[in-house]
Amino acid sequence: MENFETLAIRTQTERSQFKEHSTPLHLTSSYVFDDAEQMRAMFSDEEEGNIYSRFSNPNTTELIDKMCLLEGAEAGWVTATGMAAVFTTFAALLSAGDHILACRSVFGSTHSVLTKLLPKWRITHSYVDLNETEKWEEAILPNTKIIYIETPTNPAVDIIDLEWLGKLAKKYKVLLVVDNCFATPYIQQPIKYGADLVIHSATKYLDGQGRVMGGIIVGKQELIDEVKLFARHSGPALSPFNAWIISKSLETLAIRMDRHSESALKLAEWLEDHSKVELVKYPFLRSHPQFEIAKKQMKAGGGIVTFVIKGGVKKGRNFLDKLQMISMTANLGDSRTIATHPASTTHSKLTEEERLETRILPGLIRISVGLEHIDDIVKDIEQAMS
Repeated sequence: MENFETLAIRTQTERSQFKEHSTPLHLTSSYVFDDAEQMRAMFSDEEEGNIYSRFSNPNTTELIDKMCLLEGAEAGWVTATGMAAVFTTFAALLSAGDHILACRSVFGSTHSVLTKLLPKWRITHSYVDLNETEKWEEAILPNTKIIYIETPTNPAVDIIDLEWLGKLAKKYKVLLVVDNCFATPYIQQPIKYGADLVIHSATKYLDGQGRVMGGIIVGKQELIDEVKLFARHSGPALSPFNAWIISKSLETLAIRMDRHSESALKLAEWLEDHSKVELVKYPFLRSHPQFEIAKKQMKAGGGIVTFVIKGGVKKGRNFLDKLQMISMTANLGDSRTIATHPASTTHSKLTEEERLETRILPGLIRISVGLEHIDDIVKDIEQAMS
């Protein structure tokens, strides 16, 4: 098996004596041993096997194995949420005195981890604008341990050249960590371009139906060993049930992302021609500043479209209040189309200056384009803007 769709469907745990076609749930907190010697050997890491579901479970193992194949990674780990994956990565790999170089546009909670939590342990950070590539090299310090980026970014859908950044990280022997949540491994595989670790909020497109939360970290074996050591003892474990849901959801990831991307491009093109829209951002629009880079490293544009309504915050909030079908909720990557106003929600903890630096304008609306018929999505947006 080598094709993405087949790997996503046919990678599963070994069947039990019951010969089930679909992977069963393994809802157990612990496992029994054949004898005292096996118990000792497993706790000493001399023999592989399941000990406790905080460490491993057949359902989480299946999800890890599948994501490693889809991302082209050596090893992986899963966590209870996407932010648990982000924090676990930092906590496992960084020490007091280390420095993180990050793209200026990151998810609001990631910004809070960088600015409010990590400084408690004397871990510092610097931000660089994705569009100012000439400043990245000079921003790398002697104590820089990690370059951390999102591409496309949340919510501005900016793109960075992964091939160029991978070479830069390698030149300075700095770890490159990529949040691949918006693209998913179906659209983009950062490890091909030099990423050492890839992070996902599995809550988003990997689940795809707004049901469960989860986080995933995949990459080089030696780095995942450090992640595993931290996670096993600090306990941000993904539940077997959530792992089972996400692994099953991966079976439809390719077909879902094709539909999300097709509809998102149609919506972005329609918005570009709308008289009440000031600006539209979508990776596969020719007007996107990094269109050529996006076409080089992404299979499609993904399901996120952002646009600015003329009239600022007042008009933006009025637009949201008038939506009839599209949901207002704190999520994305759902089968249902979702609209949010980042300045007052996901990125409200940033100062106004910080939001403007990351191109989060007052009237910016983020649309997570769902799987409804595109005509119905457009119709609801049109009536809300009228």
